[in-house]
Amino acid sequence: MESVTLEKLIEDLGLEIIYRAESMDKVKISAPEVNRPGLQLAGYFEAFAHDRLQIIGKVEWYYCNSLEERLRHERFDKLFSYPIPALIFARGLPIFDEVTQLAKKYDRTILTTSLSTTKLENSIINYLDYMLAPTTVVHGVLVEVYGLGILIIGESGVGKSETALELIKRGHRLIADDVVEIKKVDGRLRGEAPELIRYFMEIRGIGILNIERLFGVGAIKNYEFIDLVIELEFWDSNKEYDRIGLDEDYYELLDEKVPKLLIPVRPGRNIAMIVEVAARNARQKRLGYNAAADLDNKIREQSIRRIQRKQK
Repeated sequence: MESVTLEKLIEDLGLEIIYRAESMDKVKISAPEVNRPGLQLAGYFEAFAHDRLQIIGKVEWYYCNSLEERLRHERFDKLFSYPIPALIFARGLPIFDEVTQLAKKYDRTILTTSLSTTKLENSIINYLDYMLAPTTVVHGVLVEVYGLGILIIGESGVGKSETALELIKRGHRLIADDVVEIKKVDGRLRGEAPELIRYFMEIRGIGILNIERLFGVGAIKNYEFIDLVIELEFWDSNKEYDRIGLDEDYYELLDEKVPKLLIPVRPGRNIAMIVEVAARNARQKRLGYNAAADLDNKIREQSIRRIQRKQK
C-alpha cells in the first residue's frame, strides 16, 4: 500500500509543529481522508477513524472550550489513546494546555496552521490523493502538443527525443524525457519527470540539454495528463501498417486504456509533423468527428446509390 511520511506532509503543506512526537519520523499515512473528531470529543468513539489525520476546526474548538476542564481532559485523553497520525488545529486556534500535556503522555504530534478548516481539509485530501495514487514508470518522452499530453514510446535509438526536440522547436512543450513517472489520479493518467532530471533531455551526439535554458519557460511544463500514446518503431517492409485508421488500438497503464498509434520510422518521414497531425486528429475524435469513419460512410453511401441505380 502506498504511504507518505508525516514529516513530508508537514514540509510540503507548510504546517507548523507545536509538539513533535519522538516517533514522528516513523509515522506514515496511508488513508487519503481526514477526520474532524466532533463525535469523539462528545464521547462517542465507535467506528473512530483513528488512522486519519485529525482536524480541530472552529466548531470543535468552541465545543471543547465550553466543556469543563476535567471533562475536556477526559475526552482528549481518550482521543490520544488511539494511534492517530497527528492532531491539527486550523485557523491558528489556541491549543488547550491539556492537549499539549496529553500529546507528551501518548507521544502524539500536534500541528497548527492559519488556513481555514475547509481549505486545510481540501489541501490535505488533494495532497494525499496525489501522493497515494497508484504509480508506475515508463521509458519514453512526454510532450504537450496542442493541449494534449502525448506519450512517445519505442525502442532505444528510434528517435523519441529527437522527435520531441523538433516539437519543442515548433512551439510545443516538454514534460519529461527518458523517464516518465505516471500516477493514476481521478481515473486519468498524469505524467511528470523525476525531479532530478526535470527539463533535461539527452540527444545522441550532443549530450545533455537543458530545455528551459535553451528555449525558455514556455517550452516546459511540470506535468500533463496523457491523452494519446504514440509508439515509434523502425520501418518493417514485411509488416502491414494501418492505412485507414478505423481500428482503435489502446495502451494499458494502471488499468486505464489510452488511445495508441503505431508510427513506423524511416528516413524521409517527418515524425514531428506526423505527431502534430495525430494530435489534431485526436482532438477531432474527442469532439465527435472521425475522418476515417466519415470517408467510410461516404464510400458505403456511394456503393448503395450504385446498387440502387442498377436495380432501377
